[in-house]
Order: sequence, then C-alpha cells, then structure tokens
Amino acid sequence: MTWTPSPMPCATPSSSIPRIVLGVAGGIAAYKSVELLRLLRDRGYHVACVLTPDATRFVGAVTFSALASEPTRTSLYNDPTTPIPHTYLGTHASVVVVAPATAHLIARYATGLADDLLTATLLATRAPVLLCPAMHTEMWEQPSVQENLATLRRRGVMILEPESGPLAGGDEGAGRLPEPETIAELVSNIVDGYRGVLSGRRVLVSAGGTREAIDPVRVISNRSSGRQGLALAEVAVRLGAQVTLVSTVTTPLALDVAQAIDVIHVENAAEMHEAMQKRSVDSDVVIMAAAVADFTLTPSNVKLKKRDGVPQLQLMAVADIVSDLVTRRHEGQLIVGFAAETSDVLKNAAAKMRDKGVDLLIANDVAAPGVGFGHETNEVVIFAREGEPQRISLRSKEAVAYEILARVAALLPQGAP
Repeated sequence: MTWTPSPMPCATPSSSIPRIVLGVAGGIAAYKSVELLRLLRDRGYHVACVLTPDATRFVGAVTFSALASEPTRTSLYNDPTTPIPHTYLGTHASVVVVAPATAHLIARYATGLADDLLTATLLATRAPVLLCPAMHTEMWEQPSVQENLATLRRRGVMILEPESGPLAGGDEGAGRLPEPETIAELVSNIVDGYRGVLSGRRVLVSAGGTREAIDPVRVISNRSSGRQGLALAEVAVRLGAQVTLVSTVTTPLALDVAQAIDVIHVENAAEMHEAMQKRSVDSDVVIMAAAVADFTLTPSNVKLKKRDGVPQLQLMAVADIVSDLVTRRHEGQLIVGFAAETSDVLKNAAAKMRDKGVDLLIANDVAAPGVGFGHETNEVVIFAREGEPQRISLRSKEAVAYEILARVAALLPQGAP
C-alpha cells in the first residue's frame, strides 16, 4: 500500500531552529542516511528530506517521512505542499547536506544541471552545502570525479571525503560513506559557523612583485604576476578563514570571495614590510608569497634623461621581511615562506628553510615550463620542519593553493582558535 501525505502547507520552522535539508542520492549507502536523519532530529533540527528518483530504488520515501520534520519530497512536480519546492527548500535551509553524494549527482551539480528536485535545490540555495561522496574506489579515483569536486570546492562547497573500508559487492577500498555520527557532528559544526578547515582563523597573505622606483617613470621589479598569492587568499576564504591580502596587484580576484578579503595595496618592499609587520600581530597564519625585491634605491624626483648619460644607481639592501616576521611571531603563529629558484631547487630551498626558520617553505623552479611567474599553473615542493618534502605536480595555482593550505591546516592546533 502506498502512503500519501495529506495535503498541508509546510509551515516555516521557527528561526531559532536550524533547518537542515538532507539530500539522498542513488547509492547503496543511502541506507545509512536513515540513521543520519534520526541523529539530526535528535539534535533538535528541523529536517526536510529530498530523495532522487534513483535513491528510491534503495530506500523508501515513507521511511524518511516517518522520521523527518515534514513529508519527504522526490519530485519537482505535483507537490501538494508547495508549488515551488526547490525554492522553498533552498531559501529556508540553514545547511544542505547530501549523503550519499554519488558520482552522477556530483557531476550534475558541478555542471549546473537542475534536472531533479535535489540538484534544483542545490542551485537555489545560498546556505552552506556539505557533500558526502560515496562510491566504489575506481569511481572515486577517476580524474573526472576529482575535477568535479575541485570545481565545487572552488565554489565554496564543503566535501567530507569518504573513508576506506568494506564496499558493496565484497570489495574494499576508498569510497565508503563516513559513519552517520561523523556527518551529524560536522553538520552541527556548520550550523555553529564552521565553513572549512580554516574556519575562524586569521590568515595574512602577501602577493605580487614589488616595484622599486628609479624615478617617477621607471621601476626595478620582477616577473611575478601575483597569481599564486591571490589564489591562496581566495582559497583561504573558501576554507573559512578571515583573510587580509597585502599585494602589489589586486585583480583579478574571484568575484565570489573578493568582498570577503581585506586588501591592502602596496608598491614597494618598504610598504610591504610595514603592512606585513602591522597585520601579522593579529594573524594565525602568515603566508609570504610575494616576490620582494632584494634591493632598492633612493629615487630621483624627476625623470632621468637619456641625454644626461647612464645614471649611477646606488642600490641598497631591503629588510628581510620573512626573517623579521619569524623574529616577531607570537605563540602558535604559522609562517609560510616561498622560494623561487632556477637551479638546484631542492638544495637551495632546503638551505632557505633552515635559514629562515619558517614552518613551511614552498619552492618552485620558475625556469620550468608552465611553472611560476606569469603562468596559470604551478608545480611546487613543500618543505616542512619534519618529514620528507612533498612534491605537488603541475596543476592550476588554485589547486596548488588547496594543497598548501591543507598542510597549513594540519599544523594548526586542533579545536577552536
């Protein structure tokens, strides 16, 4: 016998009660979502469930309706409770969590398809979104799946990666949906303001190449575009951090996070030194990604004329910003340095790591194809105080930023900052 809910308006829950939209996609792990629903209800949340048509092949909508705060929905159409269910769900949600999120659901969400109620709800919400992927190891490791996840992360979607363990069909490996208790705990943290591994952290990033004036027209500079520093600032925001960017370049910042970044524009090494010292006092993490000039000079007040012959430029060493930051660091502060090299990269970077006293040093060979200055891609080696250097293969600077900030997050003290 098919149970049909009585037509009734879906009253908006009290604003004091967090509203969770629980999406369930069509995978065998859908059975765990019933327990997740129960745990979310036990925490006092108003939970509305959305099942994809494929999910109903594994679990029944009646089961979810019996435990949820309102009747479960499975379709964009013929909903007796509201004529526009995806808008209703999306605009009233405190958090949208999809568990399990299949490779199919992830692909549709990443490409902006809205061909069922769940994907339409995901596109209609401005609430935090948490995806909990679950699939066979071979699917999880597919480059297309990982690229889709990278796209969603870039847009601010949080991903709870699957665990390793027994899978359907007697297989074993990565792809197992985390336990419902783990997901419920993360949802509660998101309700309380968690937005990623850098939530609540204050991150200071420098970017771009400094410009040391020769006269009102000419400068001494370098080839740095600032793209890696900008990518680090943007990704840090998406991971929940409060970000200050000290930069010689400020565009193009990603539109979705630009307003969340406190930008301080500087021109030369002295200005960058002053800004970094001032802002580092209140920062949990300092990332010195800028390419700072090693030398400066006293500029002429007027344009130097060619007819006057070759000018005699008296170069002076600039202050070592990274060394000063390390000297002035407060307890618990992490400092990340960069080393752009053209030869003996590992040897030179290891020496700089020892000399500077930073927690992480990011080295790259800017003479290599597609790496470093002016490119949209980068390839780096991450040096830490302990352990072997970690090589990050050639990829977008945004993807490199995620790898760097993952290492940063792992070094930060656990718990609230």
